[in-house]
Amino acid sequence: MNTLRNRVQLIGNLGKDPEVKEFAGGKKMARFSIATTESYENNSGEKVKETQWHNLVAWGKTASIAANHLTKGKEVAVEGKLTTRTYEDKDGHKKFISEVVVSEILLLGSKK
Repeated sequence: MNTLRNRVQLIGNLGKDPEVKEFAGGKKMARFSIATTESYENNSGEKVKETQWHNLVAWGKTASIAANHLTKGKEVAVEGKLTTRTYEDKDGHKKFISEVVVSEILLLGSKK
């Protein structure tokens, strides 16, 4: 059960191509976001679609896979862990950001 403590699995579509950075020593990072959409009926019987956006970051080989194979609109399944980090904006206000650190990527949909 320890492996279930912080595990996220998402299936969604990329909002834009990944942003890739390469650091000294060759370490690679890719940032991207995916949208997940759920449908349900409200109390009036109307069908409602709700979309959530998720920030993701991948490192190393996983970042290379993202850089080489992911493009805007592509459907993917990802697995990773949820992390939260803080930073100060230009006005000195403390900001928090939550993102999924991706450990696995599975390409879905048809090949084009």
